[in-house]
Amino acid sequence: MLALSRKKNESIIINNDIEVTVLDIKGDQVKIGITAPKSVPVYRKEVFLQIQQSNEAASKADGMEALKNLLG
Repeated sequence: MLALSRKKNESIIINNDIEVTVLDIKGDQVKIGITAPKSVPVYRKEVFLQIQQSNEAASKADGMEALKNLLG
C-alpha cells in the first residue's frame, strides 16, 4: 500500500486518467472527490464486497431451480 499525505484541495493522479482530490476534512472524516472515465467503476469498499458476494452466490445457484422459483 502506498500512503500519501494530502491537504484540502490537493490531489493524486492514478494511471494518467483518475484524479482523487481531498475536498474536506472534519475531525476524523475525510471527503474525497474522484474524477475517472465513465468506463471505470468506482464503489465504496462495502458496496463492492456486497456486489462480489451477490455475484458469487448467483454463479453457484442452480439455474433450473431459480427459474422454477421465478415461474412459481
